Amino acid sequence: MTQPPAADRPAPLLGAADIRRLAAELDIRPTKTLGQNFVIDGNTIRRIVGAAQLGEHETVLEVGPGLGSLTLGLLDAAERVVAVEIDPVLAARLPDTVARWRPERAAALDVVLEDALRVTELPHAPTALVANLPYNVAVPVVLNLLERFPSLQRGLVMVQDEVADRLAAPPGSRTYGVPSVKAAWYSSMGKAGMVGMNVFWPAPKIASGLVRFTRREPPVTTATRQEVFAVVDAAFAQRRKTLRAALAGWAGTPVLAEQALRAAGVDPSARGEVLDITAFARIAEARREAADVGAVN
Repeated sequence: MTQPPAADRPAPLLGAADIRRLAAELDIRPTKTLGQNFVIDGNTIRRIVGAAQLGEHETVLEVGPGLGSLTLGLLDAAERVVAVEIDPVLAARLPDTVARWRPERAAALDVVLEDALRVTELPHAPTALVANLPYNVAVPVVLNLLERFPSLQRGLVMVQDEVADRLAAPPGSRTYGVPSVKAAWYSSMGKAGMVGMNVFWPAPKIASGLVRFTRREPPVTTATRQEVFAVVDAAFAQRRKTLRAALAGWAGTPVLAEQALRAAGVDPSARGEVLDITAFARIAEARREAADVGAVN
């Protein structure tokens, strides 16, 4: 079969041999503590980048770039990549890897040595999040970044498949819970596919899922995000109980919980798993209004 002209060939990406060579040079082994599972398959990287639907002027935030597998693919598709890496050894090596594999794009990379759960400032405002997230912190990382960086308008994250199901679950489904509701405060989320185990080193024990999201405005409410999230946490802390019982501690008494629920137009005998984010916002608002009236009286 005739090889295509060089200009038409896809840019090279890191393969299994490249990843292992880089790791050996740095004397590192992927750690469970940091949730490190490096992608070793170029076709998977191209699939992720394609599914992210990036515009050419996008500034992409990548969390946990590791040895740079996904970073190279993102630099091929976006205007700029801001990579947040918690491991100082990996963070220090990433610019050299990009300079070797994408010398013409080296200036388009910014590396930030920071924990994604604590990062508050970035050198450029990101418009999209694309990342292979550590399984153990995936949900708080996504929620933290959506809260701290309102410039993020869209994204695609690869997480443990079970976590992907939870993030994308609609009300009433078996996997619907706290991650589903809180994510819905910021964005619409949907599952965009699965990724097998054999494209990682080391191979995880469970498949990964891709979740695509698009930012939207939160529900219109006088309640704060913190107040709404407090209702969500209380409702799912005892998800087998009715909302009247589950929210008793949050409201002060079962009677006050029922009053807030009825004022919000929610059946007190319902359970949290059937409510969407707007219903939780109405409950928080109703309780706040009742508290304000009580304070005046």
